[in-house]
Amino acid sequence: MMALSLPNDWLDLGLANLINIPVGIVIFFLGRWMANLFAGMVKRILVARKTDAPLRDFLVTIVRVTLTFGALIAALEFLGFDTTVLVTVFAAASLAIGLAVKDTLSNFAAGVMLIVFKPFTIGDFIEAAGVAGVVESIGIFSCYMKTGDNRVIIVPNSHIYGDVIINASAKPTRRIDLTIGVGYNDDLQKSEQLLLQCIAADERILSEPEALVAVTELADSSVNFVVRPWVNAADYWDVRWHLIRQIKLTFDAEGISIPYPQQDIHLHQVPKT
Repeated sequence: MMALSLPNDWLDLGLANLINIPVGIVIFFLGRWMANLFAGMVKRILVARKTDAPLRDFLVTIVRVTLTFGALIAALEFLGFDTTVLVTVFAAASLAIGLAVKDTLSNFAAGVMLIVFKPFTIGDFIEAAGVAGVVESIGIFSCYMKTGDNRVIIVPNSHIYGDVIINASAKPTRRIDLTIGVGYNDDLQKSEQLLLQCIAADERILSEPEALVAVTELADSSVNFVVRPWVNAADYWDVRWHLIRQIKLTFDAEGISIPYPQQDIHLHQVPKT
């Protein structure tokens, strides 16, 4: 039968095809049932693959809505309605909404990438988008991070995924990097041995990889050592703070100085003419 494009003809067409209306309704509800069935299959597949819940729910909703809309279009076409206008309006509305929420869509796309590629997980300490903290949740549009002083930072996903991400929790071990200076008049070998003793005295410092203590620089006011022990990532800050304190106490007890920047100022008196 001939499709009509004028909205005013829809009522006349519906009255002339009363027999087809129940069939069209059956087509719509059958299509919606199949949409729910297919969406359930997609959900089971995503659950089996351990897809994150926010992404899983969003994809299932997209599948269900798209197939349900397809069922509606099929039912209207069976009844003889011209669905071109409906599809065009839907496409135009989708485009307008997309342009209006382009930043939101950008955050959504970045959220999908974060969930799929997993550069970090909940509980990791990261630095990204100019902030640092422990990740509390990874949402579709933003991430929640908690700072050391118990503040919550909400960062849009596009800012995180489009920037450099430093994940301090990605590896099970971390290296502590310290620079320790001693005076030029101090015993260099004794200073090195004391640094090694401080490292050996802390059981939290790992034996493998082996800690490094070496002279790295003859600076303006000091001879600088690099001290680089390895620890479990969870012990990083506790060991770092404790090691700095122990080095200072040990050097004080053994008469090793830790110099600070100094300048010699020479005054010359110019005789009067």
